[in-house]
Formats: sequence, C-alpha cells, structure tokens
Amino acid sequence: MDIDNDINNDNDNDQEDSLLPIDEHEELVSEDGKKVRRRGIYLLPNLLTLGALFAGFYAIIAGMSGDFNKAGWAILIASVMDGLDGRVARLTNTQSAFGAQFDSLSDMVSFGVAPALIMFSWALSSLGEAGWAASFIYMSCAALRLARFNVQLGTVDKRFFVGLQSPVAAGLVTFIPWVGFKYGVEISSSVAFAAAVLTAFTGILMISNYRYYSFKEIHFRGTVPYVVFLAAVVLLVVIAQNPHEVLLTMCLVYASTGPLVWLYKRIKAKPRKPVDQSPA
Repeated sequence: MDIDNDINNDNDNDQEDSLLPIDEHEELVSEDGKKVRRRGIYLLPNLLTLGALFAGFYAIIAGMSGDFNKAGWAILIASVMDGLDGRVARLTNTQSAFGAQFDSLSDMVSFGVAPALIMFSWALSSLGEAGWAASFIYMSCAALRLARFNVQLGTVDKRFFVGLQSPVAAGLVTFIPWVGFKYGVEISSSVAFAAAVLTAFTGILMISNYRYYSFKEIHFRGTVPYVVFLAAVVLLVVIAQNPHEVLLTMCLVYASTGPLVWLYKRIKAKPRKPVDQSPA
C-alpha cells in the first residue's frame, strides 16, 4: 500500500511538471525478493512490436483497397516481427508486463482483425451475412485464443502450444487471397463458400485443444549440426523462389499437424479386440 501511495504521489507531481498530460509508465517488479518501481519502457522489443502493429494495420488498408499482394507481404512482415520481439526481450533481459500486453494487443490487430477483413474483402463479401459471420468467427476466436494464452503463461508445457498459433492462422487465412490474387482466381460462389468454411475452421483451430509444437526448445545461442544449417539455407532458397505457394503450403501442413497427431494418438490408444483362439 505504501508503494502504491508513493507511486500515486509521484504521478501527481509528474503531471504538474509535465507539459503534456501523459503519465510516465511505471511497473512494480520483483528484484532480489523486493518490490521495486521501474519507470519507462524498454525500447527495442517494443519497437519490434510496434512494427508488427504497423504492418498489420497496413495489411488492413491494402486488403480493403484490393491490393492483396501487399496485404500478404505485410502479414508476413508482422509475423516475423512478432517472432522477434519476444526472443529479443528474453535475450536482452528486457521483458516487462507492458511489453506482454502490448504484444497481445498488436497480435489481435495483425493476426485477428487484419486476416478477417482481408479475407472478407477478397471473397466473403459476396456471401452477405454468411461472409461477415465467418469473418467474425475467425476474429473472435483469435481474441479468445490470445486471452487463453495470456492466462496460461507459465502453467503449460512450453514445448507445445494449445491451439493453433494466431500468426500461423493469420498466414493460412491471408495467404489464400495472396495466392489467389497472384493467379487471378475469380471469386465464384463455390470459391467464396470454401473460403468461408476455411476461415471459420481456422478460427476454431485456434481455440481447440490440439497441441502444436512450439519450437521454443531451439536455442539460437547454441550449436546445431552442420546439416541443420544447410537445410535452413535450402529452405530459404525454396521460399525465395516461390514465396506465395511455399508459405501457404507450410501454413497448411503445420495447421494440419494438430488434428492429425490427435487422430493418430486416438487410433493408437484404441484397445484392440482379443483374438479368439478357442478350438473350432
């Protein structure tokens, strides 16, 4: 209580001295078993998060303008920056509660709102109410997935994600218009219906209990076999040759691993019927 009162008093003094009515951000953190006050925010990881947010916002503008090529590239850039901000924060020991909340809100824009609007602008608008319903299902599932992820931090196995990650889901939903725009796919009623089903199903995958490998056990400061590095080079070359098709395929394959692994475990755990060895 004393710490809270000191913070409030200091905030009042800062407001009186400041030319702008903006409070300095402060957090209570634990250092050596004591509660101490930290002022300000870390620059580098939050700049990466801001870049991801900007890319998601730009993707919305591009998608609503009908430029699905730029929208696809923007979502890809947002995904890369989203993957970097957390790792940079951990590597530089600049993690904070502010950064975690800012990252979650950025993800909601870039991987929740943006893909839903891009897909709606590309194909779902022709379906009327069914189209915006499919988009809303995806967007609301993204919000639920992010909320569940935030409250489960530190309580689940870090090797796996529960439910499809929002960046992969965003890639799956966004890269279809990306590829379709590249090849000039005409939006027929069947294409629009298939897009609506895939959009809603992708949203459901995000809130499912399917387990997806997180790749968090890969340590970039450690060593790897030489062949792993060669495989990474080959993968980069393949992506560079056909980024639209390869990235969409990667998202499809990864999204399917959750249901397939679950189905495999169910079949493997199913008890077998005993063989009747009684004499005829």
